[in-house]
Amino acid sequence: MDIYQAFENRQTIRDFEQINGTPRMIDAALVTKLIKAGFTAPTNDHLRDWHFVLLNDLDQRTQLISEVISPISIKRSENIINRWGLTDPIQRAMYLEGIPRQFSMLNDCGCLLLPFYRQDLPLLQPKNLSALNYFVSIWLCIENIFNAAAAEGIQGVVRIPAPEESRIVKTRLNIPSNYEFPCWIALGYPAPGATRARQVAIDLETRIHQNQW
Repeated sequence: MDIYQAFENRQTIRDFEQINGTPRMIDAALVTKLIKAGFTAPTNDHLRDWHFVLLNDLDQRTQLISEVISPISIKRSENIINRWGLTDPIQRAMYLEGIPRQFSMLNDCGCLLLPFYRQDLPLLQPKNLSALNYFVSIWLCIENIFNAAAAEGIQGVVRIPAPEESRIVKTRLNIPSNYEFPCWIALGYPAPGATRARQVAIDLETRIHQNQW
């Protein structure tokens, strides 16, 4: 697939295909291929000190997710975004579609991938922007994985963990203390009728500036 086609096909999907009530799993060789694409991303120190945990034992997956995430109803989701003061209708629709699926999208995906990267200095107490280089690098890797997945007909979504959520996940999975957990990566084959979240239309002419703002 042409790279620009992959960008266009890249979607945030939270509803994944099921077979007889269980997720349609992604072939292990294909998962390895996607992670290999992630490792082509550049890093600031050239070491690419990244590791991935595949959480595809469905019982273990459900047990861990249940420990850190509680399903949220649509009504409660609406109350949450009202408290946030969101007024843009497209933005509200995106959150109303996404918040109630935070549990199911991880539990029902065809591959639950947890990335970890080495972060020796405190991530949330950076002394300067350079201290965030390792954080930036892992996200280059993650986006490579999503674009490669799109080329293979696979879509997905990320979830950023809350601090306590991250601590529990790292403890349960025996992650070394100097590695950070940036997100959950849920990948899979889109369910029939799965919706793509609308994006706010952007006029590039208003976002590109020549020589100065």
